[in-house]
Amino acid sequence: MAYVNIPNDLSRIKTKVALNLTKRQLLCFAGAAALGIPTYLFTRSVIGNTGAMLLMIALMLPFFFFAMYERDGLPAEKVARNIINNLFLRPGPRPYNTENMYVILTKEGEAIDTDKKDETAAAKRKAQK
Repeated sequence: MAYVNIPNDLSRIKTKVALNLTKRQLLCFAGAAALGIPTYLFTRSVIGNTGAMLLMIALMLPFFFFAMYERDGLPAEKVARNIINNLFLRPGPRPYNTENMYVILTKEGEAIDTDKKDETAAAKRKAQK
């Protein structure tokens, strides 16, 4: 009897449109081809085959990145938006600070003790005069 594995989480399965690619991947690859191929054809006579090829690759790489990169179920632009929000647009972490009342009491106690010492020293000086 044939046995087929069925994943528990069916939300991760994406519908494939053509050539085992999703619609997002097809659109990104088409955009890369629409930008890269004419760039190569028009620049190879000016900067040579190697330079035109490197320029074409540099222009097409962002499209491939946006088509293929996915982290925790989020595409690349949503990941980039979250990073920008966390680093630049949102406030930083707010640490939890408490006031230690015992420190305040001990400081006041020390201040009262020093006042009493000052008063006794002043009383001794008056008595000596």
